[in-house]
Amino acid sequence: MNRVANELFQRIKRDGSINGQIIKVDRFLNHMVDTLLMDRLGAELASRFADQKIDKIITAESSGIMIAQALAGQLGVPFIYAKKKRPLTMGDFFAAASYSFTKEESTTLYVSREVILPGERLLFADDFFAVGSTYKAIEQIVEQAEATLIGAAVIINKSERRDIEAILTLDELTK
Repeated sequence: MNRVANELFQRIKRDGSINGQIIKVDRFLNHMVDTLLMDRLGAELASRFADQKIDKIITAESSGIMIAQALAGQLGVPFIYAKKKRPLTMGDFFAAASYSFTKEESTTLYVSREVILPGERLLFADDFFAVGSTYKAIEQIVEQAEATLIGAAVIINKSERRDIEAILTLDELTK
């Protein structure tokens, strides 16, 4: 476990909790946000993609926004967040359905056609990767845009997938 992963692990033990698959981090990651910690997490994830061409970071509203912004800042690229409600100002758009197990609801994610261009290379960012429903929706949106999704960077990977770059995995948290 590297320094940043250990810092996050200790913070979860101190200010959060782990109850099976439920990891409570709302005092520092996804309700009240420790921006300095988020910057360090963003820098760690950015270092793992530093040698790849990335045009934009993409996430879903709302918990992924903080890490997407930190990661985008480190890589010097813009970030996009897929909206859960389509505003009247969004004319042409890409859309895909996503199911949130945490909130126990299905939602449609929307991204304006103005913000993803064909051929662009995007990196998905989020706070958690669980079953991949949000990721699948983002994959569909990126495919509709004729762009390329080059990978995923998350703070905590709760899945068995090992192709997801994460600061910590559920296995590491429950040892």
